[in-house]
Amino acid sequence: MSLEHSLAGAVAPNSRQASGRREGVVLMLGSSLTIMGAVMVAPMLPKLAAEFGPTSAHAELLVPLAVTGPALAIALCAPLAGWLADRVGRKALLIIATVLYAVLGMIPALLNDLTAIVGVRLLFGCTEAAIMTCCATLIADYWRGEARMRYVNLQVVTIGLVGALFFVVGGALGEQSWRLPFYLYLLPLLLVPAMIRVLWEPVRERAETAADEDNQQVSIPTLVSGYLLILGGMILSLIVPVQTPVLLVELGITSSTLIGLSAGLGLLATLGGSLIWPLLRRGMGIAGCNVALLTLLALGLWLLTRAQSYNEVLLAVSVHGLGAGLLVPNAMAPVMNALNINTRGRGLGLFTACLYIGQFVSPLVVALVGAFTGDLRASIHWLALASLLAASLWLVTGLIQRKRSAGLLISTHS
Repeated sequence: MSLEHSLAGAVAPNSRQASGRREGVVLMLGSSLTIMGAVMVAPMLPKLAAEFGPTSAHAELLVPLAVTGPALAIALCAPLAGWLADRVGRKALLIIATVLYAVLGMIPALLNDLTAIVGVRLLFGCTEAAIMTCCATLIADYWRGEARMRYVNLQVVTIGLVGALFFVVGGALGEQSWRLPFYLYLLPLLLVPAMIRVLWEPVRERAETAADEDNQQVSIPTLVSGYLLILGGMILSLIVPVQTPVLLVELGITSSTLIGLSAGLGLLATLGGSLIWPLLRRGMGIAGCNVALLTLLALGLWLLTRAQSYNEVLLAVSVHGLGAGLLVPNAMAPVMNALNINTRGRGLGLFTACLYIGQFVSPLVVALVGAFTGDLRASIHWLALASLLAASLWLVTGLIQRKRSAGLLISTHS
C-alpha cells in the first residue's frame, strides 16, 4: 500500500461525510502555520545582523531574505503545490508538508552559515506553500454555502490571532538567543496525528460518485478577477506596515515602542475587518464588499499621506487595516466557488501565488512610482487613487450584476 493511500485512508468515511468542528479546528491550526513562518523570525533580524554581519559577505542582503525569502518561495511554489494537491491528494501532501515544515523550520537553529540559513528558509517556504494551498482546498472540499464562508473567515481570523501571539513569543525567546525561536517550529509535529486521524481525502472518496456541483464548469472571469483583486489588494495592504515607519521617522517619531504600537493597531484593525466581513457580505454582497474594502484602503492611504501627527497616523492605519481585513476572505470566497473538485488545488495554488507575489512586489511598486513622483507621500497618494479607481469599477460591476439579477427575476415571474 502506498504512503498516499495509507495517509488518505486513515479515516474512510463515505463520499458524503458531513464535515464538522474537528476538521475545522485541524484546518484552522494548519492554516496558522503560514503566518508563523515570518512572525517568529522578524523580531530577530537585529540579532542575526549582529551575529553574521561582521563575518558574512552580503549580510545586508541575506539577513532580510531570512524573513522575505519564504514569501518569494511560496509565490513560486504554490502553483506546483496546487497541481500536486489535485494529482496526489490534499491530505497526503498536507501531512508530508507539515512534517517537512517542522524539520526545515528548526534546522537554522543548528547552522552557523548565513547563506545556508537563507537556503533552508527558501525550502521552508515551499512547505508553507503546500500547507496553505492544501488547507484552503480542503475547506472548499469539505463545506459549501454559508458553512464554507464561515470557515474562510475563521481561517483569516485564526491566522491573525496566531500571528500576533507568536510575534510576541518569538520576540521574547529571541531576547535570550536568536536560535531559540526556531525550535518553536517543531510544535506542528503535534498536529500531524490529528491530521492523520481527523482529515479525509475528498478526491479519492468522491471519484466515482461526484455530484453535479463537483463537475461544474470553472468560471474563468471570476478566477481572473479574484486573482487580480488579491494581487493588487496585497500590494496596497503592504504599503502601510512597510512604509509607515519611514513616514513616522520623517515626523520626528523614532521611538520603537510607538512605531510598534502603530503596527499593532493596524493588526487589530485587520482582525476587526475580518470579523465584520460576514455581516458586510450578507448585506452588500461580494461586489459591494470589494467596493468597501478598496475604498477603505484608498482612504487609509490618503489619510497617511496627509498625516502630520502620530494620532493622525494611527487613524490612517486603523482605516486602512479595516479594508485589509476584508480583502482575503472576500477575494478567496468567489475563487473557491468558481472551482470544481478537480481544479481546486491548482486554482487555489494560483490564488496563493498571487497573494504572496503582491506582498513581495509591494515595496518595488512604491519605489517604481516614486521614481516618477520623487516623493514617498506622492507615491502613496497615486496608489490611493488607483485603489479608488478599482473601487469604482467594482461599483459599476455590482450595479450591472444587480440589474441583471432583477431582470432575470422579472422574466421568471412573467
